[in-house]
Amino acid sequence: MKAYELLFFVAPSTDEETRANTLNRIQGVITAAQGTVDNVDEWGKRKLAYEINGLTDGVYTLIDFHADPAEVAELDRVLRITDAVVRHMIVKRTDRD
Repeated sequence: MKAYELLFFVAPSTDEETRANTLNRIQGVITAAQGTVDNVDEWGKRKLAYEINGLTDGVYTLIDFHADPAEVAELDRVLRITDAVVRHMIVKRTDRD
């Protein structure tokens, strides 16, 4: 398994329950594929560098995890179809293998 880092944000108007459900769904996709979630760091509300879909702020979450490279594509697919997630980025961490 390889180490990855996922950074995503949701709209600040999203309620706490929806944010928690989104995070649980993402963690569920990772663990269902025999991956492990190492760390979840909720950054909170941050200003965006530029306006996206009319938003100037976002609530960020950073997840460090280990998974097989083939399963990362499934995670990316789930993130794309999740309405609450505005943007996301998955990066392979070569310093943590």
